[in-house]
Amino acid sequence: MSDIKEIGLRDEFIRLGQLLKLANLAENGIDARRLVEEGLVIVNGDIETRRGRQLRSGDVVEVNGTGVRIA
Repeated sequence: MSDIKEIGLRDEFIRLGQLLKLANLAENGIDARRLVEEGLVIVNGDIETRRGRQLRSGDVVEVNGTGVRIA
């Protein structure tokens, strides 16, 4: 993973599908679902298959070598 962008939270958590769109890792909800279903999304080092997973401060999400840390 090259460099990690940080995304701040307004609430206690954000769902994975929402984060993918917010961080511009997915163009829309359909794209986010496809990325997750194809096993292309890594959360904290593990492949994540749940688009609705709740992410909290400190979690790191990676798609195709681009990383995002929840701040």
